[in-house]
Amino acid sequence: MSKNPFPVVPTGMGATRQVQADHPDMMVVEFCFEKGASGAAHAHPHLQSTYVAAGRFEFTVGDKTSILEPGDCLVIPSNTTHGCVALEAGALIDTFTPRRDDFL
Repeated sequence: MSKNPFPVVPTGMGATRQVQADHPDMMVVEFCFEKGASGAAHAHPHLQSTYVAAGRFEFTVGDKTSILEPGDCLVIPSNTTHGCVALEAGALIDTFTPRRDDFL
């Protein structure tokens, strides 16, 4: 297997993303956060799953807020406002369908 050809992209203070795999129908992206960094509230037409690879996160999806820890995952419906705050440094593995062309 070759080295990941996708760059690490800053997404805000203390946060980065890197595409791990992509296909027109699906994309896998790793997001890394320093403690206290956030993923600003946003919505998009893509169906998204999020898996916590490391750290602890406070997630808000719609009007529900939850604490997620390593091994936890959730599905974010299309066009639903969501965001997170890293309670500890950590990493998320997000899958989008279809692919997020804006990440390429």
